[in-house]
Amino acid sequence: MYWISKSIHKTGRLRRRLAIFLAVLGPGIITMVADNDAGGISTYAQTGAKTGFCLLWAFIILVPMAYYVQEMTVRLGAVTKRGHAEAIFDGFGKFWGWFSIFDLALINWLTLVTEYIGMTQAMRLFNIPEWMTFLGVTTLLTVIVITGKYWTFEKITLIFCLFNLVYIPAAIWAMETGNVRDGWSEVAQGFYNPQFQQAGGLGLAALVTLIMANVGTTITPWQIFFQQSAVVDKGMDVRDIRYGKIDTFTGSLVTCLVAAFIVIATAAAFFYHPGGQIVVESAAQTAAKMPEVMPNPEVGKWARLLFAVGLFDAGLLGALCISLATSWALGEVCGWAHSLNKGVHEAPWFYVAYVLMLMSAGVVSLIASVAVQNAITIFVQVVAVTLLPAALVFLILLLNDKPLMGKHVNTRWQNIANWSIVLFVIAMSVAYAVTNLFQE
Repeated sequence: MYWISKSIHKTGRLRRRLAIFLAVLGPGIITMVADNDAGGISTYAQTGAKTGFCLLWAFIILVPMAYYVQEMTVRLGAVTKRGHAEAIFDGFGKFWGWFSIFDLALINWLTLVTEYIGMTQAMRLFNIPEWMTFLGVTTLLTVIVITGKYWTFEKITLIFCLFNLVYIPAAIWAMETGNVRDGWSEVAQGFYNPQFQQAGGLGLAALVTLIMANVGTTITPWQIFFQQSAVVDKGMDVRDIRYGKIDTFTGSLVTCLVAAFIVIATAAAFFYHPGGQIVVESAAQTAAKMPEVMPNPEVGKWARLLFAVGLFDAGLLGALCISLATSWALGEVCGWAHSLNKGVHEAPWFYVAYVLMLMSAGVVSLIASVAVQNAITIFVQVVAVTLLPAALVFLILLLNDKPLMGKHVNTRWQNIANWSIVLFVIAMSVAYAVTNLFQE
């Protein structure tokens, strides 16, 4: 009877823990998966088409990098009950507070333009005009957030996250029907023994730019602001930190796994094409050419559909989260009501800022040429990683404030890991500047 009672107790405890985890689940996965946005998909597509598998190793590094950065936002939000913008204002004063808000608003707006570019280009593959996509998407994104309930927003957004997985079967099809000589063993080499000479024709400056873009689309300033505000709006506290970390690690792993599969798919279809390497400049162009480059036209049509659907979903999810990150931050520093648990009448300026971000970015995406759109997509990712060190420094300093964080202050190992990330990002930024300055 004792063993039966003990087993029942353990089962009950496991169920309670699972229930708590499912309740906490959300901010980490949404933040990380949303980072595989339209700009990110285009960056990964170009990476695979231009370099093959030789940059896959980067995603092994990016999983812990993304996790260590984002788990700090879980602790900071749960302990302080304040969003990141408000925490910076309180901890460092108005000057640095407005500096961080300006950085955030600038990069968020530019990134939002790329989300609309991705969505309009994806729907153009189905002969839907850009203006119609713009109006439909803006309306949908507005409806999602005006329900007056954070939980409703989170459930809808988690459903969108599932569509990010469509790139996995696309990669499998590309590998099975493609022209990669050693198959999946050659993919594995990209993780542990990359053959950089394969991308020799790309040039050092272009290669460094692609690496920076991959870092910049996986770890961005808006994620820091978004996840911390989501933790606060959801009502998480210190008892939820452990499960919030699991949520964040799961999101980090999934987002890098999907990114790797996008690189694999485009490398197999375009870099290893039997007729020679085919260069693509955007995710939409990648989707459009899938039926042409894959040996089996029917499989190519399905791959085209999956890429187009994935691109649209990525843009939709990214636009939703990036606009909210900005609205939350502005509300925190301007003193507006800023919660998804409040309706339009209770928090009018919060929703006005959200809609204005969407409208202005969408209009720019409509008037830009395709060449400008493709240039903006890579440029934004590079700018994001250039501005990232400032956001990381504020975050790390806050997490080392013992009176603020108490027992949840950064440990020595966490500091080593996080300051290493800052130094890595700075080194990449310097390498980018040097290679572009002295390229022939």
